[in-house]
Amino acid sequence: MNVYKTEQLRNVVLLGHGGSGKSTLAEAFAFSTGITTRMGNIADGNTISDFDKEEQKRQFSISTTVIPIEFNKIKINVLDTPGYFDFIGATEEGLSVADAAVIVVNAKSGIEVGTHKAWGFCERFHIPRIIYISGMDDANADFAGVVDSLKEEFGNKIAPLQIPIKEGGAFTGYVNVIREAGRKYKADGSYDECEVPADLSAEVASTREEVMEHVAETSEEFMEKYFGGEEFTMDEILSALNAAATESDIVPVLVGATTKNFGPKAVLEAIERYFPSPDHSPVKKTGKFTKTDEDFTAEYKEDGPLAAYVFKTIVDPFIGKYSLVKVCSGVLKNDDQVFNAATDESEKLSKLYIMRGKNFEEINMLNPGDIGAISKLDLAKTGDTLSKKDNPIILDKFETAKPYTYMKYRAVNKGEEDKIQQALQKLCAEDQTLKVVSDEENKQALLYGIGDQQLDVVVSKMKEKYKVDVVLEKPAFAFRETIKKSSDVQGKHKKQSGGHGQYGDVRMRFEPLGDTTKAYEFAEEVVGGSVPKNYFPAVEKGLQECVQKGPLANYPVVGVKATLYDGSYHPVDSNEMSFKMATILAFKKGFMEAGPVLLEPIASLKVTVPDRFTGDVMGDLNKRRGRVLGSNPAGLGKTCIEADVPQSELFGYGTTLRSMTGGFGDFEYEFSRYEQAPADVQEREVASRHTDDEE
Repeated sequence: MNVYKTEQLRNVVLLGHGGSGKSTLAEAFAFSTGITTRMGNIADGNTISDFDKEEQKRQFSISTTVIPIEFNKIKINVLDTPGYFDFIGATEEGLSVADAAVIVVNAKSGIEVGTHKAWGFCERFHIPRIIYISGMDDANADFAGVVDSLKEEFGNKIAPLQIPIKEGGAFTGYVNVIREAGRKYKADGSYDECEVPADLSAEVASTREEVMEHVAETSEEFMEKYFGGEEFTMDEILSALNAAATESDIVPVLVGATTKNFGPKAVLEAIERYFPSPDHSPVKKTGKFTKTDEDFTAEYKEDGPLAAYVFKTIVDPFIGKYSLVKVCSGVLKNDDQVFNAATDESEKLSKLYIMRGKNFEEINMLNPGDIGAISKLDLAKTGDTLSKKDNPIILDKFETAKPYTYMKYRAVNKGEEDKIQQALQKLCAEDQTLKVVSDEENKQALLYGIGDQQLDVVVSKMKEKYKVDVVLEKPAFAFRETIKKSSDVQGKHKKQSGGHGQYGDVRMRFEPLGDTTKAYEFAEEVVGGSVPKNYFPAVEKGLQECVQKGPLANYPVVGVKATLYDGSYHPVDSNEMSFKMATILAFKKGFMEAGPVLLEPIASLKVTVPDRFTGDVMGDLNKRRGRVLGSNPAGLGKTCIEADVPQSELFGYGTTLRSMTGGFGDFEYEFSRYEQAPADVQEREVASRHTDDEE
């Protein structure tokens, strides 16, 4: 592939709901530009972007794929992203290097939750966008309904530039609104010019008038010309639309039937015409010069300091490790010595590639704004910046979604624990929304992700790629034990077995400390030397051991005050071990006589949903023993509900919330405190723990 200058580049992310047709559009781009000789099919598992075995098996995208397209002397780096929310981390990777977006909407399904999320991403990061309405060949396609919904949801910046032509109910072409000319498709995806159908004349005229209003609003000169009744020239129209689209003041809407290759070429033409090159994009990549702590803004200049952002990592047992980068400043060459300020290490590049799906093509350099891949970059990980040691730069990392869904995992076959850890380490390097946590307290290993489907894919990948089996199970939760009353007990340890024996005798009071952030507090009120002072440390060691696993259900103990006030000793048989053992006996007895209770972890939860779902969500939280603390407007017709909920009741909450709100609901939580568990929960938990001990 040729090396392209910055002004010849377009970095375009494909966004939309799962199943809307993003991967099919990317496949049509490749076919239209001669990369492939026939269009692949998702059902057949032979598309360029969905090349992973898991994607082929499940028939949807799991990771973001880069597909460089050469079209009309420009290079379009197409970033095909997943539409399903469990794989939002991969979508964020594409967004982190995109300068523009094509939002794909299915003509039959219309606006879906994925459409809203795609629009939200573009608004948040100031990404110019085009909306492509796919599936116009479906008998139930509703172009007018979709456009009306788009305008209702996203405002009057929606600007249809094409109106579909149907003959006998079949989609055969479109009207170019700006030129007021018909286009009738041929079987190969090209088109012939045709007359505007008479039944569309009024719609074309009114739609064109709306577009001309957008053109007029781009400058005072154009506004005067418009109100003066003068016609804009074609150059003025295209220039104004380009400026307005770059600033997202308008969002062009195009139509097509992708599987027939009707429309993708027009989308490519729109990308060339309306989308900015990286150096003119409103999306700004910022960071710091680490030596001076000065701010850095990427300007995509060849003579600028080198700064290449690692936005994706591929770790494959067969093809090795590849770091996908976007050059934000300077020129990256295949023999460069690069410096990673995050690791404070230098590495020499081995080979530089252009990656198209699973295929690699060597290239000697990448100009500012271009996207490529580096092989065997050992130290770099996703989010790092490659620069020069004499002028190190760290670009701001793209903020990724935080995982809240988690499961316990364990090996199916003993002895594979090390292999499992190695496999998970590689999978976590590929997906920043995966996290492995070792829960020592409950002796369990936890796998965190965005949703259940993502975790299911991880298990499947481990088996297929890394040949290790794991199973996912419901995790144990970190309960605590404490006491609600006071007790006064004796603990005596006496053992005689010939020679020196063992003798320790303590009298102790146990009472609530009133502070559950501390495990225990030890005090002594011994008078008259009934227990010598040199045994006090042994008593405290016994307490330290006891609070690790409480007598009630083997959970850690918190909030206990233990007071040693009397006891006895033997001048020969007493020793530290004897008094430690006596304390353990006293603790177990005293704890169980002092009204032992379980404390459960409480999470502070925030749920953001469209207003119409607030009642359902609050009702569900009440069923989960949650306490709704209040709700606040979150903008755009949404409400943020705040509640305290037992953490054990949040297991599976992501799936429930998604089902309840049609995918529109988002949530986050953090540990807040411990509270006494209800009697039924305590009984169930104690019984479960004792059953586990017996097994």
